[in-house]
Amino acid sequence: MNAPELRLSRIREGLPYPLGATWDGKGVNFALATAHATKVEVCLFDKDGKEKERIVLPEYRGETWHGYVPDIGPGTFYGYRVHGPYAPDEGHRFNPNKLVLDPYARAHFGSLTWDPALFAYKVGDPQADLSYDERDSAPFMPKCVVVDADFDWKQEKVWKAVPWDRAIVYETHVRGYTKLHPKVKENERGTYAGLATKEVIQYVKSLGVTSVELLPIHTFINDDFLLKRKLTNYWGYNSIGFFAPDPRYAADPSKSLQEFKEMVARFHDAGLEIIIDVVYNHTAEGNELGPTLSFKGIDNSSYYRLMPDKKRYYINDTGTGNTLNLSHPLVIQMVCDSLRYWAEEMHVDGFRFDLGTILAREPGGFDTHNGFMKAVMQDPRLAKVKLIAEPWDCGPGGYQVGGFPPGWAEWNDKYRDTVRDYWRAEASPAALAPRLCGSPDVFNRRGRQPWASVNFITAHDGFTLSDLVTYNDKHNEANGEDNKDGHSHNRSWNHGAEGPTDDEAIRGLRKRQMKNLLATLLLSQGTPMLLAGDEFARTQKGNNNAYCQDNEISWVDWNHDERAERLINFVRKLTGLRHRFPILRRARFVTGQFDEELGVKDASWISTNGEEMRDEQWQDANSRCFGMLLDGRAQTTGIRKRGEEATLLIIFNPWQDVVKFKLPRSNGGDGWTLLADTNFPDSTEEPEFPIGHEYEVTGRSLLLFALNHNK
Repeated sequence: MNAPELRLSRIREGLPYPLGATWDGKGVNFALATAHATKVEVCLFDKDGKEKERIVLPEYRGETWHGYVPDIGPGTFYGYRVHGPYAPDEGHRFNPNKLVLDPYARAHFGSLTWDPALFAYKVGDPQADLSYDERDSAPFMPKCVVVDADFDWKQEKVWKAVPWDRAIVYETHVRGYTKLHPKVKENERGTYAGLATKEVIQYVKSLGVTSVELLPIHTFINDDFLLKRKLTNYWGYNSIGFFAPDPRYAADPSKSLQEFKEMVARFHDAGLEIIIDVVYNHTAEGNELGPTLSFKGIDNSSYYRLMPDKKRYYINDTGTGNTLNLSHPLVIQMVCDSLRYWAEEMHVDGFRFDLGTILAREPGGFDTHNGFMKAVMQDPRLAKVKLIAEPWDCGPGGYQVGGFPPGWAEWNDKYRDTVRDYWRAEASPAALAPRLCGSPDVFNRRGRQPWASVNFITAHDGFTLSDLVTYNDKHNEANGEDNKDGHSHNRSWNHGAEGPTDDEAIRGLRKRQMKNLLATLLLSQGTPMLLAGDEFARTQKGNNNAYCQDNEISWVDWNHDERAERLINFVRKLTGLRHRFPILRRARFVTGQFDEELGVKDASWISTNGEEMRDEQWQDANSRCFGMLLDGRAQTTGIRKRGEEATLLIIFNPWQDVVKFKLPRSNGGDGWTLLADTNFPDSTEEPEFPIGHEYEVTGRSLLLFALNHNK
């Protein structure tokens, strides 16, 4: 009897690394990590989304299925079908009827169409997610794309990262920033190419900022409940792919990878950094009733944190339905690989970690010595980029401002809240003082420096600066949730009228308050972060939760009037002063302690009589106006010698009336030069005043003086 004839397959074994789909010029190596799958098929699709071939990956090594497919290359559309047990009570949700996205895909094409076939269970079945659905989800799924990663970075000029102490962060949104920009080609508005437009970059550079922080650009999903309300997930905090720039932000979606790289290169040419907001805390797959799009169908029990005694259900420390399992080596590897990819291949300069506490949470709670944090901190490539944590989530012990290790910066909401309260006369000088110093009470430990405190007044989440001084209450009616969403306690003040007004007195006070807030931010120790558009009083009409508003509510309006231009110029003046005077961005925390050896105090707190504030003045509820004197002779490094920087005096007056402030005596000086006054923001003069001069500080204003040295 003859043996059956063997059919020779063109498929080869391939390698278990690198993960994802890797083209070598002759074919593509596919590798998918999963600890519990029994079989993996890669599905190839034509440009119309029709499945044309299904290939079983032949090898399984090190918990990775892999295979090599010759004669295919860049532009190939693909996805996976993963076989294994469907046992939700045991934490497994494999269903090969559901096409799943490659976690390591470098590009995606097409969009998700919400349909019951996307769910691994029968929607509406009495058994809910314990039931099993056999419908094919592929027609409704976006597809992964094999890419050619080649890009000529040689055209990028010699690039050096911005030192932390010089950084001024500018937070914006790829789509919203240029969607209405008149200098951007219409077909490029709202895209990576639009952001790379010469006039856009020139404007950003002119503001004096150094680092542009983009809201999430990883591929994300539009929530079904938003689409039903004819809204979208505008902010993008709903990731489904951690290696791919979202194609909806590309002028040519088929070239999203190259377009993003070109954008980064052009910003680098201008000396500007690109920081991206990353969401490694959850995915768009939701809880046990959510769809199967990627991780859930690849290895649910590895990728997600499940309830220890009820593995059918997810731990929800993010408030989104699921939490990525950063305790699992597979997930740690994926996130670290993603970070390295964006740093090495995409040349981004830093990352802002949404709900960053998740990254350091173990089953027992927050722990910065966990596996992920150790992996990141020892990585020589990641040590060279900026790492910024949003140091809170909604899980137990989730608020961890100041809890991150050296090498990390953190969004400092204590700064935001205190500064807002101070300028509406709800916080004391004693509360404001440490915030002006980089919050040493929070960050001065383990050799951390003031730059670890990312100071901000406003961000994408909440009121814009203009709305902060225009509305007492949120106005989120456009979100379709009966104005119940968003924070109700905004520490805002409308100054006498809710919303826009023709009252010139109110409008003038609002403008001055915006300048006070901006000046406080840019003259404080630490890393300042501006929200894009605040420099010209952008409004969201009182919406403090515009996450779903992909329209004029969120888009930046470039139709500026003369008032807006004057505010822009004032911001430029402030950033110029910050760059001009290193004492405003010290590498050492301000302590206010007298250095007997050098005979210098790095900072002194001055009362209106020109003398140092006494204890009873700090405690006086009626004492509002005060000064912060930064002595340029203070030690600047670990070397014991006097500094040689300018001495500055910042005066704060949140009171409604004029306060006479006696300019103090300071060693080595014979007078003071006025550099800025928020009551006269357009002044180009720098008048001089003698020691002891009683300067009339306008109600609700801020002033900056520089000490004149004896001639």
